[in-house]
This record gives sequence, C-alpha cells and structure tokens, in this order.
Amino acid sequence: MYSDSLREEFRKAGVKEGDTVRVTIDGLSLEGELMPKPEIGSGSTLILKLKNGYNVGMIYGKGSKIERLKTGSSDISFPKASIKPSKGLPRVLILYTGGTIGSRVDYKTGGVYMLTKPEELLHSVPEISEVASIDVKHLFSIASEDITYIEWQQIAKAIAEAAKDGYHGVVVTIGTDTMHYTSSALSFMLKGINMPVVLTGAQRSSDRGSSDAFLNLLSAVSIAAKSDAAEVGICMHRSSSDNECIFIRGTKVRKMHTSRRDAFRPINDSPLLLVKNGTEIEKLSDYRTVNEKVRAPAPSVKGGFEKKVAIVKLYPNSDPGVIGYYVDKGYKGIILEGTGLGHGPVSTDHKEFLWLPAIEKAVKDGVVVGMTSQCIYGRVHPSVYRNLRLLSNAGVIFCEDMTPETAYVKLAWLLGNYTPAETREMLPENLVGEIKSRILYREFMN
Repeated sequence: MYSDSLREEFRKAGVKEGDTVRVTIDGLSLEGELMPKPEIGSGSTLILKLKNGYNVGMIYGKGSKIERLKTGSSDISFPKASIKPSKGLPRVLILYTGGTIGSRVDYKTGGVYMLTKPEELLHSVPEISEVASIDVKHLFSIASEDITYIEWQQIAKAIAEAAKDGYHGVVVTIGTDTMHYTSSALSFMLKGINMPVVLTGAQRSSDRGSSDAFLNLLSAVSIAAKSDAAEVGICMHRSSSDNECIFIRGTKVRKMHTSRRDAFRPINDSPLLLVKNGTEIEKLSDYRTVNEKVRAPAPSVKGGFEKKVAIVKLYPNSDPGVIGYYVDKGYKGIILEGTGLGHGPVSTDHKEFLWLPAIEKAVKDGVVVGMTSQCIYGRVHPSVYRNLRLLSNAGVIFCEDMTPETAYVKLAWLLGNYTPAETREMLPENLVGEIKSRILYREFMN
C-alpha cells in the first residue's frame, strides 16, 4: 500500500490508481498509468506503467509533482478481443490451460496470476484473425507445475474432439516449466494424430514490454493453420530476438533456461519448422505429414498412465536404499539418470554406496528399470564399459537418446496401457520419434 503521505498527494491532485498521470521528480517527467502499490518495497515509491509496457518505480518526495491527464479505471484489466470465425481460413482451436502466457502482474504481491479469459490475450494479437478462423476452449487455468497426468488426459481428449470436428490444427497454451512433459505425454497418448498440435507458452507475462507471448502465439497459430506436420510439438522463440520461432518435436525438446525467451531447445534432434515474423513458415527437417485422404477421422486416445513411476538420479555418494523405498511403495517403473553413457556406482568398494544389488532385486520384483543420461545430449549404451554391461545383465533397459523426462513419460504411459513384458520390449523402441538412430553434429549444436 502507498504511504499515507503519498495517498494524501493523490487526493490533492484528484488522482487514483488506474489514471493516466504525469509525474515530475527532480526535473524528470514521465507519463503513464498509476499502478497499485506492491506489498513489498517502500510505500513512498510510486509505480508507473509506461506506454511501452514497462513499469518503473519512482521515489516520490519533496518537490515532486503528480498531475492527472486522463481518468482511468481502478480495475487494471486487459481489453478483450471479440472472437469471430473468419470464412475461408483454416479452423484452429486454441485450448487455454493457463501458465505465464495467460497471466498478468498482481501489483499487490509483485507476482503474476492466471487470467481466466483467453480473449484478453488474443486482443494483443490481431494478426491471428488473418491467419486462421479461431475458436477458444477454456480447459483450466493452472500453472504447469501443478499439472498432472489427469490434465494430460483432458487435453488429449479435447484434441481428439477437435480433430473429429474438422479443425485443421490445435494450439495448446500452457505453462513452460513442465511443457516438455506435456508434449511428450500427448505425443504418446494421441495415436494416429493427423494434424499439427502446437504447444506454446511464454517466459514473460503478457503485460510486460519484453513479453514473448504474442510472437509465440501468432507463430503457433500459423503452424496449426498452415503446416502439414502431423506431429505434436512445442513452438517458442528461436533466439532472444523477437522475430523467429521454432517448432520442436514434442518428445525431443527440453527447457534449458529459467528465464530466457529462447529457453526451449531440441535435444538430439533438429527443429522441424522455422516461423519468421509470426507467419512465414520454413521447413527445417523431416516430420510426419498430414494424410489428406484420412483427414476426417480423429486420433484414438490411449490415455492410460501408471502414476507409480519415478525418476532417480545417480550421483557420487548416493544411497541405493532409494530403490528399495520405491519398491516397497509398490512402484512399477523407475527411470535412472545415470552419468555419461548410463553409468552408476555398481563396482565401488564401499557397500553402502553399491547400487547393483538394489537394482537387481527391483528387476526381480517386477519393476521395469530404464537408464538415461544426465548429459542431456548423446545416448546411453549398454556395453561400452564393464559397469554398463553389469547394469544391462541386471535387467536395466538402456533408453537410447531419450531425455530422462521423455523416458519417464513413455515408461508411465506404457505401463498404463500394456503389460510389463510388453513395456520392456517397447521402451527401447522408437514409437513417435522419441528415439533417433543417429545424432548429427548440428543437432548437438542446436
């Protein structure tokens, strides 16, 4: 809350939060919208939203002046777009689920919160109406870290319904932190997908001047409307510049930075598509294409998911007892994040750090154990070194070049839909592009 003395200055000037004002401090004048005061910080710091979208804090003291230029609303909200179908353009459904792309600043806490009306986001991207005939379905408004397999199932069913209804493509707006888990899950759950399914989000909320939300959304809609890719993938910024986005296969992507706009990178793969300026699409590598002869049928949703699957990281001095913990809890599958080519402490002289007996027991008890690497790039291998062969002989399944996240989702999905014996056979097989037999040098540099 603003200090009593500053609120008295507002009263004298006839100013309230939401008004457009001019503030003069030490000879410097700035114009903008007077924002509510965050709970943190000094009560004498005035918060102003400039025309360029950035917020500034100004210490209001003796000799400062504030003038009202335009009366505003105390409700700091976004204008809404009226969504009208456009004749002659491809139909695209936007599934709105929350995340930073659908958020704005909460000026009381200084954080962000989810919008509940996707039309508020679309208002700032009028170009979309020239690309596709848009419909919006609001599934839920939650942060991606709160999403579970239950929400993945809901999204998959909504996409299948959209395909049945004749949409050319679907865009899913979602939070970025676990977006690559969701894209993997949808890739496996949507059997026979014959349309582009594009997940997109934002690293910065849509009311910030540096937001990536609008280019990401426009690019995603362009792919859904105009691309012939029969793939699930993620569309986000290619670089920190605001001019290009890339479309990355949903099982070969990872969030590689906490805040950069180009956080999402292809792993052991190349981007599928490049989108310039939001609308110009260029093919970068091979992908499954839409079969126009069977365009109408919807994909089947194979949405089973075994929730008792874990990811376990192997590291120096790590306790193998964690394996026994999961076995005792009734877990059906474990993905190990090994070092290098898929190593773990299996030959150490110190028994308290020896993982091999615990792993052997887990496999004998019926747990499906898969091995991935912490290295991110490259692949695991079951026989280059003796310790690798020991793990392989114990029944550990080496997951080729899959990321730990994709391997986790795949294992849980397999166990939710197939028998353990079938799961062991299918885990190292390429089902939806999650495994590549050869990794090119440029795919490491991406």
